[in-house]
Amino acid sequence: MEQYLLGIDIGTSACKVAVFDGNGHVQASASGSYNVYYPHPGWAEQNPEEWWQAVCSAVKSVIEKGKIKPSDIAGIGIDGQSWSAIPIDGDGNVLANTPIWMDTRAAAICEETGRRIGVKRIFDVCGNPFKPSYTTPKVLWYKEQMPEVYKNTDKILQSNSYIAFKLTGEVTQELTQGYGHHCFSMRHGTWDKDMCRELGMEPDMLPDICASHQVIGNVTARAAAECGLAEGIPVVAGALDAACGTLGAGAIHPGETQEQGGQAGGMSICMDTYKADERLILSFHAVPGQWILQGGTVGGGGVMRWLEHEFADYERLKGKETGKSSLELFNELAEKVSEGSDGVVFLPYMSGERSPIWDPHAKGVYYGLDFSKTKGHFIRAAMEGVALSLRHNLEVAEQAGASVSELRSMGGSANSLLWTQIKSDVTGKRIVVPSSDTATTLGAVILAGVGVGMYNSFDEAVKKTVAEKRYHDPDIGKQETYTKNYRVYLKLYENLKAVMKGEE
Repeated sequence: MEQYLLGIDIGTSACKVAVFDGNGHVQASASGSYNVYYPHPGWAEQNPEEWWQAVCSAVKSVIEKGKIKPSDIAGIGIDGQSWSAIPIDGDGNVLANTPIWMDTRAAAICEETGRRIGVKRIFDVCGNPFKPSYTTPKVLWYKEQMPEVYKNTDKILQSNSYIAFKLTGEVTQELTQGYGHHCFSMRHGTWDKDMCRELGMEPDMLPDICASHQVIGNVTARAAAECGLAEGIPVVAGALDAACGTLGAGAIHPGETQEQGGQAGGMSICMDTYKADERLILSFHAVPGQWILQGGTVGGGGVMRWLEHEFADYERLKGKETGKSSLELFNELAEKVSEGSDGVVFLPYMSGERSPIWDPHAKGVYYGLDFSKTKGHFIRAAMEGVALSLRHNLEVAEQAGASVSELRSMGGSANSLLWTQIKSDVTGKRIVVPSSDTATTLGAVILAGVGVGMYNSFDEAVKKTVAEKRYHDPDIGKQETYTKNYRVYLKLYENLKAVMKGEE
């Protein structure tokens, strides 16, 4: 009897659900969309109940499309977006929408708390900067701005732990998402309750920490009825999407690096020693005994999604005639423009920016326009701007002591041969592309497979499931042009950051 694994990915714009066999082959997949709400400037929030509804719909679709017997699913793994702050009461009810990773509403709280405790003291515990995108400031914002919600909160959950709770009824906090809390000891993987109290949080709000591949419970009868699953399927705790993407891309040994091409951009470098830098993001890897040093930017595939949504009316119509997608036609326009976009430089700071500049006031900018520029320039410059942000993070990581030889690219952006080649040319790194669309959900099911004993180790799981599709080597002849644009890219932000903040 064939045994399958189910992976659930809680992304920013949609959830993705896929059923894999033991060799990493997708049997069926589906997605379910939900909204991001922007009620005020700097706010970006979602309703976790909408995540659950989308998951239930997508799971039912996968089972139907793949003709999967629910009883043949041996385990379930879940990954999720970072830095949620889901307040639930003692009965498991969600008390408010959760701010997500793009949300910067707690900027003032960060400044006040940093002055009161000392940013160095906080950093020494958690290995991460005290910035509004993280979970801690959002919880403190509830305390200050929504005291009834804070008062009635029993536990704070992350995106994957919320879906795990809905499936099993168990309240957990797995290791990789601990980095969202600044009272989490990044050296030891435990809660620092003294820091928790200093920050002004209640230690009892923090669930017990477990390993990402640990079986935390089984699918309940209620969840089975809502999702179409079989009661009793084991569920593992799951992990941060970046950790699962890194695992699913096959980056599990020190120095191996995943390049993120989803809604957000960035990279994750595997390390077996503790190395923290205030300009970057540090979390535990889903693979025991390792950390991942991350560069997390808001400018990734979401930049192209925005461009397509706002400026691709013609391409959508043309696509109906040619059978091509609007994004394929965008690629063709960008390919007609030479490297460097004839001097057009794009800052991809479309919702503030995370690492390495950590500026909630940062804005997206096109520089270098004149009457000779075309839509193709806008598209290519956007691709190059995202690649320049990747280069910026990689350079900071290398300054922090990390070593990167090649990148393993994943996410929707990796499907663009042009965009992937641009990233290789801009960074000067070789890029390996595994099965890009499924890397994150594959990472989630690897956790499930290890947890239920389908694989004896992470090495065995990766060897069985991760297939490399293609390679991109940097064109050294383009380095001079891209280095020139990179210098402009850095200067633009330095010269504009005061204006962006409204100081001039």
